[in-house]
Amino acid sequence: MKKSISLIGMAGAGKSSIGVKLANYLKFDFIDSDELIEANQNKSLQEVLAKNGIQEFKKIEEAAILSVEFNQTILATGGSAIFSKNAMNHIKNNSSVVFLEVSFEDIVDRIPDFSNRGFIKEANQTMQQAFNERESIYREFADHIVPNHEGIESCFNKILSII
Repeated sequence: MKKSISLIGMAGAGKSSIGVKLANYLKFDFIDSDELIEANQNKSLQEVLAKNGIQEFKKIEEAAILSVEFNQTILATGGSAIFSKNAMNHIKNNSSVVFLEVSFEDIVDRIPDFSNRGFIKEANQTMQQAFNERESIYREFADHIVPNHEGIESCFNKILSII
């Protein structure tokens, strides 16, 4: 196991909540790439997306992730980080990648309205289609797949058993 861990998955998968818990337990630094973007741009993710459009948002997200220096770090990525090969290569080269697997139904229960989440999807794409597209990419990049449908504590314990 590498000395850092990156959590990938859909918005609502629990990356930030579980990431903070892991960082506290392991005494690692915690970084949320969405918070990095918001701090760098001095705007919410949704404002950054609305102002810059999808392609520019992806570049901003990639730059934020490439700026992360992994040293006993837990990184919670934005759900769209997987659309940047450069960002994902940086993550894979410097950390173990854990995909937090959550069903589409659970995601929709957790986040009924994505309109203020800075969520990237094509205009003609449904949420289900965006979910399906991302699911296969998450699996491709993951070193470990951990289901998160039984709550944070269960998922946290599953990750600890892996590391």
